[in-house]
Amino acid sequence: MTSIDLSKPVLVTGATGFVAGWIVKKLLEKGMTVHAAVRDPENAKKTNHLRDLAKDTPGKILFFKSDLLDEGSYEEAMKDCELVFHTASPFTSNYKDPQKDLIDPAVNGTRNVLEQANRTASVKRVVVTSSCAAIYTDASEVAHKPKGMLTEEIWNTTASLDYQPYSYSKTLAEKEAWKISKSQSQWDLVVVNPCLVLGPAVNPETATSESYTILKQLGDGTMKMGVPNLGLGIVDVRDLAEAHLNAGLLPEANGRNIISAHNTNMLEAAKILHKHFGDKYPVPKKALPKWLLMLVGPFVNKMITRDFVKKNVNVAWKADNSKSIRELQVSYRSLEETMVDSFQVMIDHNLVKG
Repeated sequence: MTSIDLSKPVLVTGATGFVAGWIVKKLLEKGMTVHAAVRDPENAKKTNHLRDLAKDTPGKILFFKSDLLDEGSYEEAMKDCELVFHTASPFTSNYKDPQKDLIDPAVNGTRNVLEQANRTASVKRVVVTSSCAAIYTDASEVAHKPKGMLTEEIWNTTASLDYQPYSYSKTLAEKEAWKISKSQSQWDLVVVNPCLVLGPAVNPETATSESYTILKQLGDGTMKMGVPNLGLGIVDVRDLAEAHLNAGLLPEANGRNIISAHNTNMLEAAKILHKHFGDKYPVPKKALPKWLLMLVGPFVNKMITRDFVKKNVNVAWKADNSKSIRELQVSYRSLEETMVDSFQVMIDHNLVKG
């Protein structure tokens, strides 16, 4: 079992990200020193909210210039750290070259960070943010799994460079992490596998995660005619940050950990928003017909292929989150709280118009 000294600094890669922002906040609130690895420490728009967080907490934050594809660039940031959170990885559907824009930064970035851990004598534990995408590609796969649900023992075998390359990137990156972990005995690896992450961003005005794009589209009229009723899991970013913290600090934390609060679908999430905000905002309350998505989906978004629609729309999704509750002590909030808080933050920052 690994015990972490709370007086030592903690490295967070991709510290300005959607999930990382909440991890940083929780670490600062515990009075810890955060080494924030970012591409440009001088970019005030991206970093000032983290500096402001530090002012209001007992913790301390220091910024380090690092890049996923720049070998050795995490050396200074990792110095004296016993605990490393590797959250940096692209999550976007706006890519031109999947190999260059998704696979390379995910896999090479993971290798870069973990090989630096091998060279840094102080490191005792690395927590990698993977994804349920490293477990499955399409919701239709769930019914064929043991017990009819996704578990930590399952690996994604259906994604490829040509079909769902994001899922492929997460699978390859996590496999690389386990490969490097098993080649050494200095530090242990704990992996966090979240489903779709929603919730209020620490810094909504610069949030670039695909999760936030989905939230915005639910409220800005993009989906006013209806939502693609995708079967999926949803977890609140605040609960996910707590899962990360416990994955790093609980001595008994181990292995892969599915972080998913709700076995749900996009329609249920949209209906909650419509109930609370539908009188002022063009939030959808019905699902688009599957045949229509099959017809026009590929022209609207390159990820919405006919094959994807067939395997994910109106298809139930289910994952077993019992390990996260039992071993990482995660207490999940309601889907209603997640959706309402998410949308209210967007309203407060004028990111959606009524």
